[in-house]
Amino acid sequence: MRVLAAMSGGVDSAVAAARAVDAGHDVTGVHLALSKNPQSFRSGARGCCSKEDSGDARRAADVLGIPFYVWDLSDRFAEDVVDDFVAEYAAGRTPNPCLRCNEKIKFSAVLDRALALGFDAVCTGHYARLAEVDGEPAMFRARDTDKDQSYVLGVLTRDQLTHSLFPLGDSLKTQVRAEAARRGLLVADKPDSHDICFIPDGDTRGFLEARLGARPGEIRDADGAVVGRHDGSHGFTIGQRRGLRLGVPAPDGRPRYVLDISPVDNAVTVGPREALQVRTIDGIRPVWSGPARPGEDWAATVQVRAHGAPLPARVSAADGAVRVRLAEAATGIAPGQAVVIYDGDRVVGSATISAAA
Repeated sequence: MRVLAAMSGGVDSAVAAARAVDAGHDVTGVHLALSKNPQSFRSGARGCCSKEDSGDARRAADVLGIPFYVWDLSDRFAEDVVDDFVAEYAAGRTPNPCLRCNEKIKFSAVLDRALALGFDAVCTGHYARLAEVDGEPAMFRARDTDKDQSYVLGVLTRDQLTHSLFPLGDSLKTQVRAEAARRGLLVADKPDSHDICFIPDGDTRGFLEARLGARPGEIRDADGAVVGRHDGSHGFTIGQRRGLRLGVPAPDGRPRYVLDISPVDNAVTVGPREALQVRTIDGIRPVWSGPARPGEDWAATVQVRAHGAPLPARVSAADGAVRVRLAEAATGIAPGQAVVIYDGDRVVGSATISAAA
């Protein structure tokens, strides 16, 4: 099988490519240039788009003896991921850019180009397991629960899973690093990337303000009383506690959290933690990779954050919408996030959260 191995320059993608070679596939490595102005060096353990990363990916490909190319997808990435990220925050929502990158870049733009070039599959270093169930591709949580990435892959369709390889799904991260060292891959001890790759300094508020500008507004309590001011509602997320700079303390002296963000009047509403509790989640733009039951109501578990705990729920889907009723109340669920639906460890599908109550 002809396999295109997406190589970020990290240890996971390098070992995934190596395992694809060991499996007898005809492997070609590709590094995705996603930044118009990549930094010369990574900022600590953040990011994955520096010149150093590109060089690390090339050296890993040389060790494996496979062809290697760099694909410039910076324009597509800027439009589909970065611009989307900014627009979602401006609209008062909280997006997950890693999930969007998987959906729009790695398993859309890259996979489409790979298939057009005659490749059979794209291989990545994501931690998730693939198997065939009743003749259909199925995705499951990874063996390493701390590294499991099935949540950010929940946007993939059955057809995309058919053309995907995740060689690390049954491995622990410690095993992957040890294997990289045995293979002579210099990235064996390289730190993992984390946070948002296009905000290498981790200052999301500053990144958004540079693009959206300062837009002063009011911070209000649930009764509408003004308790503070802000420089832009885009600097807040549902459930946030720190950095509120409230000028009026709560009557009971308890901490307050962001309950709502209204871009229409540029207001942020704060209140007690218990006001964050929700029992119902509504989702739009569902993507199904597993056995959904449109028109029915079924038991499932759902996840609303990349490393969040599975939440028992009842799920129903109809007319391009999803409703999730949680068995127990959860907090900090924001529009714009993804809700990923599981049957045990198997991913059933995902949707973008439009409301929670």
